[in-house]
Amino acid sequence: MQAFAERLPEHDLLFLGRDLRHPRVIAAWVEAIGEGAIDSLIAEDDQGRLVGAAALVRDPLGWSGHVGEVRLLVSPEKRGAGLGRDLLEGIYAIAMDRGLTKLTAQMTPDQIGSVMLFESLGFRAEALLKGQVRDRAGTAYDLTILSHDMPVAGKSRTAEDPA
Repeated sequence: MQAFAERLPEHDLLFLGRDLRHPRVIAAWVEAIGEGAIDSLIAEDDQGRLVGAAALVRDPLGWSGHVGEVRLLVSPEKRGAGLGRDLLEGIYAIAMDRGLTKLTAQMTPDQIGSVMLFESLGFRAEALLKGQVRDRAGTAYDLTILSHDMPVAGKSRTAEDPA
């Protein structure tokens, strides 16, 4: 995971809240998976290199236990090939199994490909936080929050059929 994160542009990591290039952050992620607070999917290429990762982060003990935050990372060389969509659809299925009623995702608004992918699966812009994240050089970036209301229990629909 650390080698994968090191290959990603820093700008791709800004929405995570923590720098995934640090071993302690990865260790905390693995611990959260073990505790059931995170579900994670990974994708490898033919050589076994990690080329994509998705996570569904939730706090089942908090006030928003019904909400899951989706985090999605795809290596630049694999973008546009459907890998992000596959990972996002996998996370959506996990969210359905977990009984979540809302999903959120955060990204900088200039990550047009990511915004378009999430919107194509029914996510809509819900908030814009000005100057919310800063890179290592101190440059501030806005953060957009997209959300997606999950289907009502007993009514089946897919990520591609949000209504």
